Amino acid sequence: MPSTWSRLATMQDLFFRQFVLRIPHAFSLLARVLYCTLLCMICTASFAQESITYDIQGVEDSKLRNNIRLHLNGLDVEKALLTDPYWQDEVAEAVATAVQPYGYYNSETTVRIQEGDKVAVMVALNTPLTINKVTREIIGAGREDKAFRERFNSLKLKEGDVLNQTIYESFKSSMFNYALSNGYFDYFWQATRLDLVRDEKQANVLLIAQSGPQYQFGELKFVGDDKAREIIERLKPFKTGDAYSSAILGDFNRSLNQSGYFTRVIARPVVSDAEGLLVPVEVSLLHRPTDAFNVSVGAATDTGPRVRLGWERPWVNDKGHSISSDIFISEPEQSVTADYRIPMRNITRDYASIEAGYQFIEYSNTSFESETLSLSAHRYWQSDDSPWQHDGSITYLRETYDQGEISTNTTSLVLPGYSLTYRDKDSELNVSNGAYLQMLTQVGREGYGSDINFAKAVAEAMLIRTFDDVHRITIRGEVGAIKTNSFDDVPTSLRFYAGGDQSIRGFEYREISPQAEVIDPETGELETDSIGGKYLFTSSVEYAYQVADNWRVAAFIDAGTATNDTSTTLSYGVGPGVHWLSPIGPVRFYIARGFSPDENTWDIHIMLGPEL
Repeated sequence: MPSTWSRLATMQDLFFRQFVLRIPHAFSLLARVLYCTLLCMICTASFAQESITYDIQGVEDSKLRNNIRLHLNGLDVEKALLTDPYWQDEVAEAVATAVQPYGYYNSETTVRIQEGDKVAVMVALNTPLTINKVTREIIGAGREDKAFRERFNSLKLKEGDVLNQTIYESFKSSMFNYALSNGYFDYFWQATRLDLVRDEKQANVLLIAQSGPQYQFGELKFVGDDKAREIIERLKPFKTGDAYSSAILGDFNRSLNQSGYFTRVIARPVVSDAEGLLVPVEVSLLHRPTDAFNVSVGAATDTGPRVRLGWERPWVNDKGHSISSDIFISEPEQSVTADYRIPMRNITRDYASIEAGYQFIEYSNTSFESETLSLSAHRYWQSDDSPWQHDGSITYLRETYDQGEISTNTTSLVLPGYSLTYRDKDSELNVSNGAYLQMLTQVGREGYGSDINFAKAVAEAMLIRTFDDVHRITIRGEVGAIKTNSFDDVPTSLRFYAGGDQSIRGFEYREISPQAEVIDPETGELETDSIGGKYLFTSSVEYAYQVADNWRVAAFIDAGTATNDTSTTLSYGVGPGVHWLSPIGPVRFYIARGFSPDENTWDIHIMLGPEL
């Protein structure tokens, strides 16, 4: 293969044969110039310029050093040329340009060529310019606005500080944005100046702002169907005449989108349509369909495959009432529930609910059957900017339960109750960090709609934390207690059981509890079975390590019991696990060894869906 130089020689010969020898002698000099130019271009294209690594010395501040390197990398120069005084001056000029925004207007730079591709750039920053005087003034309504004045006076450059032009420029931009965000739509800088007195190594700052008037919220204007006017007016966090604030308008938009009534909704100010200082707020919206349906599926070793069918009508009337219904189907449990919701003051956080439900449960690993009818009224409320949701309720429950053929009973209860719930998570499906806490209490009084005296309290919590994106810790716990004058008449669905996927792994669902001899309805023989207890305690710690993008390996230990005697020995479950972070949620697989006072067991647990 011909070398680069031989190719250049061939091109040279071709150039002279085709052009130089065929033109008059008077133009031969011009041709030679063109030839040289062409040759230089070919040489430049043929040989890639060496990259240079600059070793910047004498500068400790990382921001300054990075800015110097950025400017030096912009120089189009070969290392061999840096011995030339011209290019050394270019390097010094690049360094000076990089450090001047930080107040160093008297820097000195020398260049020294090192071995390899490195070039030492030695910088002497020398004495920086300092702020001698800062002159600020507000003209207009902002002068009387305390928050505006505090924001305007928050410039971080004070007398005696080293000049930093990035702070100066950033303040001008942020002040302008602040003014617009708080209704000063006519704001402008009447005068801004940065005077540099290099001989005295000083700088003077001048900032004069013309704020103009502060505009106010006007009336709502609707684009599209306005049947939601009453609901939107109740969600509105401002009154006509209140000072405009983009933060308040942002809260309004969040409330609208969280209300559940709209497919799309946005509220924005229309400054061009302002009447005096009143700025109308335009609300563009698209209502949700009259009826919405959803289907969700899941699986766990406790319940097997499960399906939930949902229906919702978000608009029953122009007051914002809504109705929804769920059908839940699994092998041991089937239920139907309906919920009629009435919004109160705050649509998304403050509402009343009337719920009705039917549930049938039959567990294959026990002789327990239960059929429950319930009707309850709830009053939910949650303070603004608070993650805590309150629920005051009253529930009528009628349950017929069959524990084999020894105990068949029907109990009716009227239960006033209260619960407090906290939930926070960083993802709906694959949770890396999250927390959950719920505390619930219910009471019933014999002679006041209940067949027995009854009181129940339960608290459950879960904490998930991930460290360095790979170490995941899950801590879970639950405690509960029942007090009654006739525990035999307490419906078995209200008693406490332990064991299973979400309790103590290594045991079957509801396997851990006080036991009694009952008749198996299929065989007619006596067998020992769990009948539920007065007290509950469970705890769990799990560690998982992410070994690939969608895979984690895990290890856990669970402990707890459900009992009538608080001195009962705890049961334990330990084992390894694997998590697959699938597109539809995590799939968790565990092999668990259970240890209890009576027996040791093995079990496999498979769960599909998020923990929180």
